[in-house]
Amino acid sequence: MPVNVGDQAPDFTMKRKTDDGLDDVSLADYKGKQNVVLLFVPLAYTSVCTDELCSVSGGLSDYEGLNAQVLGISVDSPFAQEAWAKDSNISVPLLSDFNKTVCDAYGCKYEDLLGFEGVAKRSAFVIDKEGVVRFASISEDAGVVPDFDAVKACLGGLG
Repeated sequence: MPVNVGDQAPDFTMKRKTDDGLDDVSLADYKGKQNVVLLFVPLAYTSVCTDELCSVSGGLSDYEGLNAQVLGISVDSPFAQEAWAKDSNISVPLLSDFNKTVCDAYGCKYEDLLGFEGVAKRSAFVIDKEGVVRFASISEDAGVVPDFDAVKACLGGLG
């Protein structure tokens, strides 16, 4: 069942590949400090996912100005994500939902996408500093990116 606006966001801990190894990143790390934008993307190295995260990477200062941390999430391994980020100049931190538990918790997983089971649906969630979902967009069409103007407008209203 998808997460809805007004719901408490499901907490998670996922792996992120850094130069120092694998780090754990939890939603709870940001509670009381910063708003969070979660961007679920289907697969690394695909054109729409790369374009989306490169575009967001180029505008990260907009999100920082709105006191928000953007986190990209896919079911790819953290090692594939690291290579993709380096190859594509993606600066959004990428978190691996390799076990697909976070996609399940947020209700944004394709049962079948081009023959691949359990791929993340292209989705965006804005979570406020208290952990409440303030914006939710889950696309059934993997080629349709979220409305980033709406995401920023939501963040602007949170302060």
